[in-house]
Amino acid sequence: MEESPMTKPPLHFWIVAILSLLWNGYGGFDYLMTQTQNAGYLATYTPEQKAYFAGLPLWMDCSWALGVWTSVVGSVLLILRRHWALQAFLVSLVGIAGMLIHSYVLTDGARIMGPQAPVFSAVITAIGLFLAWYAWTMIKKGVLR
Repeated sequence: MEESPMTKPPLHFWIVAILSLLWNGYGGFDYLMTQTQNAGYLATYTPEQKAYFAGLPLWMDCSWALGVWTSVVGSVLLILRRHWALQAFLVSLVGIAGMLIHSYVLTDGARIMGPQAPVFSAVITAIGLFLAWYAWTMIKKGVLR
């Protein structure tokens, strides 16, 4: 079966794809540094914040990993112009939802992380939603195959 030709990506595609990888790559770095309890990285965290991350339940660690790593994969797939980027970004939203439920419903994580936590959570969610929408849009326009 012959594939239909792809549409040439517009300049904004490459800007979004590269910024996506940088943003999500930093998320991966943050995850690794926090999970390995890197002393230098966590130096600005309060003892209560360090204890919060050290005491995360397994399901939350899994949700966080799912959100972070599928978003990184989604960014790579976006750069490779693969339609699977959409599915990766959608799965990352499931991980984000788990993190939000844990931090804002099941625990006092939002208070522990400080007044900037709701803003940062909103930014993470908004970017995740945007990337899923963007991948869907690029599929519809024939940019992703």
